[in-house]
Amino acid sequence: MTATHRPMAPSTDDSGAINELQESFGRQRAAFARDPYPSLEVRQDHLGALAGMMLGSRERIRRAVSEDFSVHPELFTDLVEVLGVVGRAVYAAEQLSSWMAAEARFTDPGLYGSAQAAIRYQPKGVVGNIVPWNFPFDLSVGPLVEMLAAGNRVILKPSEFTPACGELLKEMIAGTFDSDHVTVVTGGVELARAFSQQRWDHLLYTGNPEVGRLIAVEAAKNLVPVTLELGGKCPAILAADSIDAASVEQVLGTKLIKNGQMCISVDYCLVPRDGVDDFVALAQAHMAEHAPNFTDTDDCTGIITERHLDRLIDLLDEARDAGCAIVELQPTAKVDRASRRMPLSLVLDPADDLGVMREEIFGPILVVKPYDTIDDAITHVNAGEKPLGLYVFAKDATIADQVLTRTSSGGACVNTCAVQGALPALGFGGIGTSGTGRHHGIEGFREFSNPRGVVTRGEGDLIGALYPPYGDLAQAVVTAALGG
Repeated sequence: MTATHRPMAPSTDDSGAINELQESFGRQRAAFARDPYPSLEVRQDHLGALAGMMLGSRERIRRAVSEDFSVHPELFTDLVEVLGVVGRAVYAAEQLSSWMAAEARFTDPGLYGSAQAAIRYQPKGVVGNIVPWNFPFDLSVGPLVEMLAAGNRVILKPSEFTPACGELLKEMIAGTFDSDHVTVVTGGVELARAFSQQRWDHLLYTGNPEVGRLIAVEAAKNLVPVTLELGGKCPAILAADSIDAASVEQVLGTKLIKNGQMCISVDYCLVPRDGVDDFVALAQAHMAEHAPNFTDTDDCTGIITERHLDRLIDLLDEARDAGCAIVELQPTAKVDRASRRMPLSLVLDPADDLGVMREEIFGPILVVKPYDTIDDAITHVNAGEKPLGLYVFAKDATIADQVLTRTSSGGACVNTCAVQGALPALGFGGIGTSGTGRHHGIEGFREFSNPRGVVTRGEGDLIGALYPPYGDLAQAVVTAALGG
């Protein structure tokens, strides 16, 4: 996400919520001091309770998400917000014994004898999670999986732009976990500011780079480690051998998810100059065959706020006024302000100073930029900020490898899009302005753990050579090391 598509927050009095946050934080601190290392079995029980909570709340989750977005496909809610989180919890529970196991490290027997060294992963303590509006359960309860797997206590702050989801999440968590273990606090901007000022043992924020910088600054005042998932303009590079229906289906299918309101959606396509017309024709054919009335269906997610909808319309108007060709993939469809649904449009070859190229779009607008050589496409990507996701379509594996080798992004896919964010086993996060740190899988477990290095002294060592006053033993060690 980027700052430009962050709608103005509703005005709220957060004083009560801030007091609740501080009280909850104190309770969790005290509880962690009493029980700083939950056993494997206890952690697995927590993950099982989390999975049961999600499955048992499925219908209410469906209703809450649809209420906040005006229109939201229920099956997609099932797939991602419910089953995606459950699958993540089940995977973590299955892998947890190996994740928690100490990892042996080498010790030189000539110097340290029979000593043993290992990394032992211990819980960090009390962890905070500031949740975005676009995936209110996947990005709240999802990271909670690895936070609990790592043995932490957690406080969640849902987005004020999804109030129905936030209140439901608060009820679900309160009915499943003790408040000194996991709790939810709801509020607006003032609560978010106070949230970032707590002395967390770790803080996760998902949102836009502008707010991410502010949170990082506040966290740095208390030396709080942060994980930031910040989005960016995710490109799809189509090689000359992949301007076909299969590639276009992947690109458009991904773009239609949440009507583009996804941080790893395709933001723009780089297409060979002589293949742009073919790409457009394939896109038109795909929509005509597979989604002819998409905007009128319940599969078309409503834009989160009217302000955000206006921003998207303004981006299109600016590009149109600048002389860009706009291809409406549903020519007869109109913006429905009552449900905030907007049809998908292509913007062809906009100048780089236009909003559609400067800002992360986060809606149903797909930019198509022509390139002359694959080197030009790579140069274009590298000239911008490092994206959260990068997608390359190429039947020639050497081209795909060339793109992956010469670019940098948080994650990437070959011949598909956004799947890197769906796999429970694959660490997910950004790089540079698209974020820092990872959650999902073992990378998430380690992100929310302290990798404590532990040495246990054995027998037959020469550790004494390190202690002053230095004499014959130290000289012998140095001589032996230098081959003297």
